[in-house]
Amino acid sequence: MTKSIAAVLVLLTLVTASVALSQSFNVKMGATKGPVQPINFSHKIHAGTNEMDCKYCHYGAANSAWANIPAVSTCMGCHKIVATDKPEIVKLTGYADRGEQIPWVKVHYMPDHVKFNHKRHVRADIACQTCHGPIQEMDRVYQYSSLKMGWCVSCHRQNLDNPNHPASMDCLVCHH
Repeated sequence: MTKSIAAVLVLLTLVTASVALSQSFNVKMGATKGPVQPINFSHKIHAGTNEMDCKYCHYGAANSAWANIPAVSTCMGCHKIVATDKPEIVKLTGYADRGEQIPWVKVHYMPDHVKFNHKRHVRADIACQTCHGPIQEMDRVYQYSSLKMGWCVSCHRQNLDNPNHPASMDCLVCHH
């Protein structure tokens, strides 16, 4: 009986390790061009040239675990009057007129067993560029950082003694 329990435990451990390992390979790196989006949105123009604060569009970043993808109404707040004749704004207006949200293609990937909280990082004064790279220079967004565990842990180690917002090394902070 004990041998069969041990065999089951070993098998479960191997299955769990295999799932965790395969999840870590789902993180897409090296695609420095990023996915083609339904609207050719440029962070270079909005966050770079126009110096818009990331939290204007991604308002959830400061108040929730998710940064949120802006609603069409957020975009239309400006684009009812700004650059209305440009082809990409015409597409945007079409989504707004139809009452549809833009079907953005996901860019940043983390394994399913990891929980990332934007609010904690924003409140700790971690700049968006720390994880997202020079977003203000990107015409098309791509995943700049690996967002893998070792990358995150090294940042947490560097911030263990942060007097205002010390980082945690507790596994349950990200794995819950």
